[in-house]
Amino acid sequence: MTRRLLLLLFCMWVRMEVMEGAGKDENSSSILRSVNIGALFTVDSVIGRAAGPAIAAAVDDVNSDPTILPGTKLNSVIHDTNCSGFLGTVEALQLMENEVVAAIGPQSSGIAHVISHVVNELNVPLLSFAATDPTLSSMQYPYFLRTTQSDLYQMYAVADLIDYYGWRDVIAVYVDDDYGRSGISVLGDALAKKRAKISYKAAFTPGASISTINDLLVSANLMESRIFVVHVNPDSGLTIFSVAKSLGMTGKGYVWITTDWLPSLLDSTEPVDLDKMNLLQGVVALRHHTPDTDVKKKFMSRWNNLKYKESGPAGFNSYALYAYDSVWLAARALDTYLNEGGNISFSDDPRLNDTSGSRLNLSSLRIFDGGQRYLQTLMRTNFTGLSGEVRFGPDKNLVHPAYDVLNVGGTGMRRIGYWSNYSGLSVVAPEILYTKPPNTSTSNQHLYSVIWPGEVATTPQGWVFPNNGRPLRIAVPYRVSYTEFLAKDSHSPGVKGYCIDVFEAAVNLLPYPVPHTYILYGDGKRNPDYNDLVQQVALNNYDAAVGDITIITNRTKIVDFTQPYMESGLVVVAPVQKAKLSPWAFLKPFTIKMWCVTGGFFLFVGAVVWILEHRFNQEFRGSPSHQLITIFWFSFSTMFFSHRENTVSALGRLVLIIWLFVVLIINSSYTASLTSILTVQQLTSRIDGIDTLISSTEPIGVQDGSFAWNYLINELNIAESRLVVLKSQEDYSRVLQLGPKGGGVAAIVDELPYIESFLSRANCVYRTVGQEFTKSGWGFAFQRDSPLAIDLSTTILQLSENGDLQKIHNKWMTYNQCSIQLSDDDGSSGQLSLKSFWGLFLICGIACVLALIMFFYRVCCQYRRFSPDGEENVEVEEIEPARRRRTLRSSSFKDLIDFIDRREAEIKEILKRKNSDNKQHAGQSSDGHSNVNSPA
Repeated sequence: MTRRLLLLLFCMWVRMEVMEGAGKDENSSSILRSVNIGALFTVDSVIGRAAGPAIAAAVDDVNSDPTILPGTKLNSVIHDTNCSGFLGTVEALQLMENEVVAAIGPQSSGIAHVISHVVNELNVPLLSFAATDPTLSSMQYPYFLRTTQSDLYQMYAVADLIDYYGWRDVIAVYVDDDYGRSGISVLGDALAKKRAKISYKAAFTPGASISTINDLLVSANLMESRIFVVHVNPDSGLTIFSVAKSLGMTGKGYVWITTDWLPSLLDSTEPVDLDKMNLLQGVVALRHHTPDTDVKKKFMSRWNNLKYKESGPAGFNSYALYAYDSVWLAARALDTYLNEGGNISFSDDPRLNDTSGSRLNLSSLRIFDGGQRYLQTLMRTNFTGLSGEVRFGPDKNLVHPAYDVLNVGGTGMRRIGYWSNYSGLSVVAPEILYTKPPNTSTSNQHLYSVIWPGEVATTPQGWVFPNNGRPLRIAVPYRVSYTEFLAKDSHSPGVKGYCIDVFEAAVNLLPYPVPHTYILYGDGKRNPDYNDLVQQVALNNYDAAVGDITIITNRTKIVDFTQPYMESGLVVVAPVQKAKLSPWAFLKPFTIKMWCVTGGFFLFVGAVVWILEHRFNQEFRGSPSHQLITIFWFSFSTMFFSHRENTVSALGRLVLIIWLFVVLIINSSYTASLTSILTVQQLTSRIDGIDTLISSTEPIGVQDGSFAWNYLINELNIAESRLVVLKSQEDYSRVLQLGPKGGGVAAIVDELPYIESFLSRANCVYRTVGQEFTKSGWGFAFQRDSPLAIDLSTTILQLSENGDLQKIHNKWMTYNQCSIQLSDDDGSSGQLSLKSFWGLFLICGIACVLALIMFFYRVCCQYRRFSPDGEENVEVEEIEPARRRRTLRSSSFKDLIDFIDRREAEIKEILKRKNSDNKQHAGQSSDGHSNVNSPA
């Protein structure tokens, strides 16, 4: 009985504890704080169908995570903008009535501009996962935070793509709203840095009809560019390609590049629509790059269970990841804000209470008191989400922007590389490159191969001649002089000459036809001004200029030139006369320094041979005067190999052989140079070159229309009054014959090709003097950034390599060359200097020095043996080395000289006697020792 009573009491106690615990749970649940965040986007859209389930999943994940916002429940308030700017603004105002601490969205850049003013007033941060307009990052919208990549980086990625393939002109097809205009504006700036441009902007209004888009693309197709950049909304973008397909603009030769809207559309399309894919074959597109992390793969595996939470199917794309991370960003920042003592409270705005009789309930919009502090918390929040690292830079954009570069082909998209602002285009994932030093050099840019529209693998050239029926307008200078370069022709094509033949040959090598017509520029009475001609091309009055147009700096600033097809440069031509031979012409072959060194070596070698032969050869002995005469005679007689003295010593013969070889070379060189001076006719001129003209005050002739006029005035500071205009070839000869005193000129300054033509007809009466003092060339001028200039440069190089350019030159300009040389007045031209012979002199000098060293070493050794104290020194050499050195130093210098002056035979005889005496003395010493040691 007692046990049953205790069991009953225990059960009653347990029941009471359970009920008490339940009551505590109910009380705890009842005091949970609820915080609202808003979401604003178009539900029934490509982006909205991906963002809706992602936002809902993120809110659920935040509420189920006990480490984030404990004791706080996060609620999402979603409003549909219905793809309307007006309705979107109304929905945004209604959203703010719910006292939200942050708003996720909107997806439209236009609506984001309007709502940003609202959130600025209410201090509510706006976290947009899809508004990519770069201008939203301005300081005008401090509460706007972009949680996706800005189009600023996407357009720079497009510009890098265009530059990578070498294109210069593009056509922009875009929707004419804030999103489209701002993006294309940034693209224009990015292309300008690459020396490229948007040649045509094809803008259409949102919701434009098919006929409007058709007319727009027809106009774009009349342009020469075949590079189309499409920047539109994903919901209407395929209409562009549908119309382009019907116009035949998606075939071979065309290039279509789209921004991220196309991958977003294709990623969210399930199953694959083959009709859509057929429209897009060969298109290159960019997609937001998100690293393939484990959390991303886990979320994508959950997607199939999430996508039916909203009405209708939901397609996954990159915007789902950004929307999901936006919710987590708001939650993490809010958690930090509350932990740091922040409070969620709202207050009325006095300015909104005075509605002035309006029925708009604006007083329901309240200010978030902690909005500024919460915004700062959002800015410094840093975490790794599904889309990668979520961290803001100083410009309120996400760090490390990156895109996948995709190529549409078959039934899907193939990734051909990546782009990041860290290293540009690469086939390596950006997250790997972040661990290495940045490298955006041109050589480091790489992509895999692309299959372009029309199923071609070769990169399209990107442009064609416009389909408006107008051929290329080419201006040709109407020259009066030197008509072999350019001249009017009565037959087609109306002009002829060397320049025309080069241009036609280069055009014929192009892989495409170039319809063109020549237009003469000038009145035919005088040569036109070439600077004005180039200016007309820059002003679009002509498409190009073909002729003898010199490539100079000022012209390259306004037009583009091809590769030079002829070398040119300014030279001076002046009258010449036959040079008079000087009675001292025999001295001209060598320079003064060469004469001095040669004479010095003759004396030096003679002295060396005398020293080496003096002890051996009787012919080198005698009185001092006789020996001095012998040195001089022997030295200079070797010049003609007529020396009568024979050399006896081995060292003397060695030195003499080397010296005779040097003399042979010097004689041969002197003879050849002197022969040239005396037999070849020389010309001379009192004008040495451009420096002579600069320092003088005499008149100078300049061809009419040549750039030399401005060059002499602006660069060389020659007075304009000194320059005389020459309008014809006859003027050249006339003014040179008259000379400066007769009303002519002292010299003419002109380009080398004209001067060569003039001299060939002047019978070598005039010659060029001095050096060519400018280096330039002739090229064909085109408007800036013309792709034809690049292609023609390539074909001109081909003409040069295969020899056709030289053949054209020989056809028009086969000149007679003058064989008479122009000599310098000082006679220094052609003289042989020491530079040509210092090697020979060096060898001879070394041989002489070595021979002298060997000779004096032998003499010193003999002198030691010949010395009277030498015997004593030898006997005590091992015992008293210091005493031996003192004995040598005490020897008389005079005795040494006398010893050197003795004949070799005499020295040998004395040394021989000394040796026999030493042996006899040594024998007597040994006999004396024997007698002492014998027994008595």
